Amino acid sequence: MENVILIFNIVIAVMLVIAILLQKSEGGALGLGASQDSYISSRSAGNFLTKATALLATLFIVTSILLTILSKQEMPTSSVLEEVEEKQDSSEPQIPE
Repeated sequence: MENVILIFNIVIAVMLVIAILLQKSEGGALGLGASQDSYISSRSAGNFLTKATALLATLFIVTSILLTILSKQEMPTSSVLEEVEEKQDSSEPQIPE
């Protein structure tokens, strides 16, 4: 189950990168170099790529959260440091070999 979600997550990530790269660059460095007229007229309803990007981003976040939840269930509750401390709790000092 975890492997299927992981593969699905990787495919969504690749599709998300492609969808972002296909979108038209608006340029203007956050609107600093554009005039007010072009800024107001450039507002339009989201096209297919914008909606697809939002959908892919949502699916990517959901699958990432699912992977985190699934991996959390399989993690051991004891720490490696606790195991090392238990092994070193001898009353006599050990002689190096």
